[in-house]
Amino acid sequence: MARVTFENVGKKYGRMWALREFSARFEPGETVSVIGPNGSGKTTMIKCLLGLVHATTGTITVNGEPVGPDPKYRHHVGHMPQISRFPNELKIGQLIDLMDDIRGSKKGRAEGPLVRDLGVDAMMEKRLGTLSGGQRQKVSAVLAFRYSPSVLVLDEPTAGLDPLSSGIVLKAVREIKRTGCTVLITSHLMEEVEALADRVAYLQDGTLRFLLPPEDLLAATGQNRLSKAIPAMLISNTEAHVESI
Repeated sequence: MARVTFENVGKKYGRMWALREFSARFEPGETVSVIGPNGSGKTTMIKCLLGLVHATTGTITVNGEPVGPDPKYRHHVGHMPQISRFPNELKIGQLIDLMDDIRGSKKGRAEGPLVRDLGVDAMMEKRLGTLSGGQRQKVSAVLAFRYSPSVLVLDEPTAGLDPLSSGIVLKAVREIKRTGCTVLITSHLMEEVEALADRVAYLQDGTLRFLLPPEDLLAATGQNRLSKAIPAMLISNTEAHVESI
């Protein structure tokens, strides 16, 4: 059974379709890089999956459970947003305690993936409102990986992180994938896409243009780098569409 399914999902804001007839199946233990220009529908697709907005059309499932009013499916999902918004007056340790209570976790504050590796164990008494952007990203990463998700959604996960911390997070992605977790990751960094992706999903104008393994993209375009293969594939698809009209 596919871990995540989208069936003809569309999202309309007013008269504008931000996502159009999006259908895809994401399997256990695979990492899918979701890429595309700004305004392509990536964020809307993620928000629909997380239940932050309701799809106008179509259905979404996680582990066979429908995404809808019942939030039970969210217990299987970890999320690392690009910009984290935390209660400024809480300390890091208090936030972790609060989330552990909500999720029914018995871990200690310093337990779990990334807490020590990213140095968050030494920041437990810091108030969230005093953190730098990179420190907030570290806290967000700790929470995303903490509850053994079967689906992990990472939105530009290394943005704001130093090179060492970026490497630690990317290593954690590879490790959690080996447990069978499905990872959806948005990134503008082609080196991250090349290093992590089992498949690449390209969205443009709310439409899925292709969903292919990197090796298939390279073979289809005759290129040796994804940074060249992706635009070549888009040009090829556009020309094929024009010829069919």
